[in-house]
Amino acid sequence: MFTSNENVLHLPYPDGLKAILNIASAAQSREWLSHWQSINMAGTRLWNLPGLAQQLGVAQISLKDESTRSPLGSFKALGAPIALVRLIMRRWPEHRLTAKDLFEGRHRDLLGHFTVISATDGNHGKALAAAAQAVGCECVIVIHANVNEERERAIARFGARIIRTSGNYDESVEEAARLATKNGWNVVSDTSYEGYEDIPRDVMQGYSAIAAEVIEQSDSTVDECAFTHVFVQGGVGGLAAGIVGYLWEFHQLNRPRFIVVEPNQADCLYQSAAAGRVTKATGSVDSLMAGLACGEASPIAWKILQAGADYFMTVSDTAATEAMRVAATGNACDAPLLVGESGAAGLAGLIALLQQPAWKAEAGLNAESRVLLISTEGATAPSVYKECVGETAESVLSRQAAWLKRGG
Repeated sequence: MFTSNENVLHLPYPDGLKAILNIASAAQSREWLSHWQSINMAGTRLWNLPGLAQQLGVAQISLKDESTRSPLGSFKALGAPIALVRLIMRRWPEHRLTAKDLFEGRHRDLLGHFTVISATDGNHGKALAAAAQAVGCECVIVIHANVNEERERAIARFGARIIRTSGNYDESVEEAARLATKNGWNVVSDTSYEGYEDIPRDVMQGYSAIAAEVIEQSDSTVDECAFTHVFVQGGVGGLAAGIVGYLWEFHQLNRPRFIVVEPNQADCLYQSAAAGRVTKATGSVDSLMAGLACGEASPIAWKILQAGADYFMTVSDTAATEAMRVAATGNACDAPLLVGESGAAGLAGLIALLQQPAWKAEAGLNAESRVLLISTEGATAPSVYKECVGETAESVLSRQAAWLKRGG
């Protein structure tokens, strides 16, 4: 499915949205994250894929590779840690805490009885657990019935207490909120709800580091964006809002077109665009693209997306699997890339859009288009990745190394 956003604003970045997400706060978050040893703030690679661009009939395809952001394997390492640090700073303002001291574990005595909790499909929970372990607080992670044991073990390795519930992601969010109220714990979620916006906003500010790096790595200037189109994953909308808000504020009227991509069965943002307000997904929500299997949009993220995203679309799990294989295969011009299930959504969306002449024309995609994709994760569930691609993550990375060695 594909739809244009009737409410999109082609105006300078509004002050009302700047109060939610802005470049100055994103820069501060980025500096704070540089003190965490478990994250790569030198920048993840922006791959150029000329072979794929020629094959698909566009001028340029660039892919931002978040699989190397940290040992955690995904972009989520940018969001949960910064939200946790800001939460702690707000809780104890009299201590004049710094991000550097917190990430170095110098306030473990203060935080020993401080507990955070979150629901997760895998990557956000793993990032929060790792950050909590670093600063020295307790962490509880709620996972739902469809989170596989491989992802559960990955979270548990960082010392978090795991609670598994029945139902889907949205029901696990409700359970985390219930447990927090009952036990006096602190929810660190990437989705907002009534009365709960500060922490999801902080998570989105962390995600904006991706957009900042893309600007630095490309030929983008304030007056001219290096890309005409940006495909970005949906989920609850936090990543998409972080990318849209940053690039919109930076480029103002010269911003690119934004296309938000979701699974067919977890289409909360698509349905929200159609309804003109936040609404729920119409499908089963469960998806191979586990990080995007969300049934309800984050209201605070939706404020940015309703105004700034040009198009919304959905793709099938089959399309995501095929996109993973396309990325992993590579060619003489393009390196083999390790792109996980949710990370493949943008490429799957681009391929699907180009196969539909009417959608392609509506989105303004043509032989002169310069496309940015964001691969949000690598093989965060190695067995799932192998089943989808027919090859292990290690094998793909080995072929990538050989491609680079040849001077690719």
